[in-house]
Amino acid sequence: MMELDGTSYLTSGVTNRTEIPEEVALMKQPTDQALPKARANGLLVRELEDELLVYDLNRHKAHCLNTTAAKIWNQCDGEKTVTQIAASLSNESGTQVDESVVWLGLKSLERNYLLTEQITRTLGAKAVTRRDVLRRLGVGAAVALPLVTSVFAPRATEAATCKTVGQLCAANAECCSGTCTGCPTGCTVCT
Repeated sequence: MMELDGTSYLTSGVTNRTEIPEEVALMKQPTDQALPKARANGLLVRELEDELLVYDLNRHKAHCLNTTAAKIWNQCDGEKTVTQIAASLSNESGTQVDESVVWLGLKSLERNYLLTEQITRTLGAKAVTRRDVLRRLGVGAAVALPLVTSVFAPRATEAATCKTVGQLCAANAECCSGTCTGCPTGCTVCT
C-alpha cells in the first residue's frame, strides 16, 4: 500500500510496481525547468512594428519590449519550458536561439512584474547575465538580446502642472491657487 496526497494505492507484490492511475502519475511528474507564464491581468498591450508596449495599470509603469523580449513574453503560456521556448524562437527566426538568451529575457520580464510568478532555474544552473551572454555569443548578438525598457508613468493628478502666483493666466484652472484675477494693466495673473 502506498499513499499519495492522502489517497492510498495498492502495490503489486509480484512486480513491486505501484499501481497509480495515469492521470495522477502525470500530475506528479516534476518538471526539469520552469514553466513561465506571462501576466495578463492589469496590463494594456499595444503591438508596434518592432516592439511591444505594455502598460502596467497597477504599478503605473510603461514597458517597451524589443522584438526578442516580446517573442519570449508571447511564448510564456505556462506550459512551455525554457528549452521549448528557445526551440520555438529558433524555428521562427531561422537561427539558433540559445537558452541563455531566453533566461536573460525571463529575468528581465520577471524583474518588471510581467510574469505571473517568480521563475526558478534548474538545480545547479548558473545565473545568466547580459555580459555572460555577450561573451559567449559575441558582441554582434547584442541587437538580438531581449531588452525591456521601463518608464514610470505618473497618474494624471501627479503629472499636472499649474502656474504660480504672478504668472500670466487665462482661467482659474491654470493657477495652483485656483484664482486668476485681473491686474492694473489689463492682464490676468494667478493670485
